[in-house]
Amino acid sequence: MPPSNNQFKDTDQVPHKSKRLRRASMLVPVLLMAAATIGVAWMMNRVVPASSPASSETEFCVADDASLIIPNEGVLFGVNLDWDNESLAQYKENLGHAPAMAVQFTDIPYDRETWQHTLDAVEQVRSNGGALLLTLEPHAGLSALSADVITQLANDLRELNDSGVPVVLRYAHEMNGSWYAWGQQPAQYIASFRRVAAAVHESAPGTAMMWAPNYGGGYPFFGGKFAAAHGSSDFKLLDTNNDGALTMSDDSYAPYYPGDDVVDWAGISLYHWGNQRPWGDNDRLVEDHKFDEMLTGAYAGTAGNDTSVPDFYHVYGELHHKPIAIPETAAIYTPSRGGADELDIKQAWWRQVFSDSFARKFPKVKMINWFEWQKEEIEIKDTVDWRAAGSPHVRDAFIAGLPSWLHYAEDVHACKPK
Repeated sequence: MPPSNNQFKDTDQVPHKSKRLRRASMLVPVLLMAAATIGVAWMMNRVVPASSPASSETEFCVADDASLIIPNEGVLFGVNLDWDNESLAQYKENLGHAPAMAVQFTDIPYDRETWQHTLDAVEQVRSNGGALLLTLEPHAGLSALSADVITQLANDLRELNDSGVPVVLRYAHEMNGSWYAWGQQPAQYIASFRRVAAAVHESAPGTAMMWAPNYGGGYPFFGGKFAAAHGSSDFKLLDTNNDGALTMSDDSYAPYYPGDDVVDWAGISLYHWGNQRPWGDNDRLVEDHKFDEMLTGAYAGTAGNDTSVPDFYHVYGELHHKPIAIPETAAIYTPSRGGADELDIKQAWWRQVFSDSFARKFPKVKMINWFEWQKEEIEIKDTVDWRAAGSPHVRDAFIAGLPSWLHYAEDVHACKPK
C-alpha cells in the first residue's frame, strides 16, 4: 500500500498500509463465466522485443524455474486491484489489456479460510493469464514463521505453480519501516527470509522471491511502533556509519538485504504523494524527473531533501544484477479537495513512469504495477483515488499513454519447451 514521506509523530500512528486481506472470492464467478481456465508458463528471455508492439503474438514456453517470468527486454505491466470492487476480467475489459501481474496480499501464518482468498485470486489469474505477485504479511511477528508454517507455504505455492500460475513472492515487504511487526529487525528478518527462500526454491521452483524495502525517503521513520530501540542489537546493525545514531545518513536498504543467492527480484514501491506538506491538496505539478530520482536516490524536491537515500537501481539492479520491480505506483488525488485536475496530476506522473526515456535509462526495471484503489488514507484523514482507470476520461488518457515496451498477459501463449 502507498507509503507517505512522513516521519511518524508518535508510536500509535501506524501508516495506512492495510492489514485487511484482499478478497477475490466475490468476483470468481464473474471470471469463470468470462474466460475458460487456462494454464500459463513462461521461459526466461523469451519475450517481445522492446520495440515491438505490445499486442504482438510472442510465445512464452514452459519452464519450471524461479526466473521464468523475467523478460529479457521490456517491462511486465501489472495491477494492484481492490478485489472487492473489481475483478481482473472487469479490469481487462476496462483497460483493453489483461495485466501480466496481479497483486494479492495474505497474512502468514494463515488458516485454510484465509488461504482461500489467495486461491480465489489465483482462479482469476489463471483465467486472465499472467502471474501472481503474492505479498506475505507476518503480522504475528517473524518468530511466528515456524518450520511447519514455512513448509506449508512452500507446499501451497507448489500447488499454485502446478495449476499453471507462476508466483512472485514478496515476503515481509517494507521491512526497513517502523510500522510493521517485522520492521527494523535486520538479523531476524534476513534469517527468516532465507528460510522461506530455501523452502520455496526447493519445493516450488515456479515461485520467485522478491525483496522489497520501503523507499528510503524519511528513513529511519521515527515514531513508528516497531522502531529499533536505541542501543539494541538491531540498532547497532542499522547504524551503518557507526556514529551512534540512526539518521538519514545511514543506509536505509543494505542492512536488510538477505543475499544474492536467495533474492530473485529487488522491488521498491514509488508513489507521488504531492510536492509539499500537507499531503493531499492536489498539487498541480509533479516535479520533473521525480520518479527516476526516487529510484536512484537523487530526489531532493519540495517534499523533502532525501539526497542521502541510496541509489536503489544502481546497487541492486547493476551491482547485484537483480531485475528491478516497482510493485506499486500511483499519484495521489483527493476528490474532496480543490487544486489541480485529476487528469493533470495523474498524467504528469504516468508520463514519467512510462516514458521511453525511463525504459532506455533503466533497462533492469522488469515490472511496474499500478495501484488501482480508491481508499481512505489515515495520513491525510481523507479518501484518495489512486486509480488510473477509475473514470472514462482518465482511463482513456492512461491507455493512450501506455508504451509499446509493456508486456501484458495476452502476449503469453502456451508452447512446448525446445
